[in-house]
Amino acid sequence: MTTIKVSTTINGDPVDYLCEPQETLLDSLRDRLGLTGAKEGCGTGDCGACSVILDGRLVCACLVMGAEAEGRTVETIEGLAEGDELHPLQQKFIDHAALQCGVCTPGFLVAAKSLLERNPDPTETEVRYWLAGNLCRCTGYDKIVRAVMDTAAEMREAR
Repeated sequence: MTTIKVSTTINGDPVDYLCEPQETLLDSLRDRLGLTGAKEGCGTGDCGACSVILDGRLVCACLVMGAEAEGRTVETIEGLAEGDELHPLQQKFIDHAALQCGVCTPGFLVAAKSLLERNPDPTETEVRYWLAGNLCRCTGYDKIVRAVMDTAAEMREAR
């Protein structure tokens, strides 16, 4: 089988990689590029553990082919913090104990970032709706929702 050369931008950096035609973006990120933050929870787009932002749109990386990233922009959990400084969402997840095992956490953080970029003042219902594609088996969702709401308030105050 022929490999495909992909030139893309990941977390602000230009990146080239080779992938197989049937390889998912999730597999390309994890296996080719060492970006292991996105997790494969289901492989069918039902759990959100592999959430990334592709050209400004929240997607499940398990449902996108690696070759589809050609010429596009991908944001992963690895791009959320700036150096050693956590993104406010990451800090609020810690402050609110909104994580336990951590499998779902990267997907929730990426999804919440996508929401707050679109809507800096979401209602609780909007947060719950936006995060509905992400499943957690450990924490329940109240702490996660509170962390996102608290982050939104803090980010609005900082503006």
